[in-house]
Amino acid sequence: MAGTVIGSGITIEGEISTDDDLVIQGSVRGKVIGKESVTIEQGASVEADVSGSTLTVQGSVTGNINAADRVDLQTGARVIGNVRAARFTIADGAQFKGNVDMDV
Repeated sequence: MAGTVIGSGITIEGEISTDDDLVIQGSVRGKVIGKESVTIEQGASVEADVSGSTLTVQGSVTGNINAADRVDLQTGARVIGNVRAARFTIADGAQFKGNVDMDV
């Protein structure tokens, strides 16, 4: 996979902006802006507003999520915040607290 990986031992505070796919395994506080897919892996912690074309969440997100295409909360995901996307799925075992806007 071509793209950027924020490893499990890394903590970033501030704004991340990328044109490539982004995989977060560590911690991010601030803002995440991706033009392609953003994946928040199991064990990752994000306290930020996150945007991208597609977002896959397996870890923890506290903040609003905005996707041009879709948001997938997979088993083990924990999201507190509002989601705006054309398509939104929540797998069995995922936790979500917030509002959903699918009028994109």
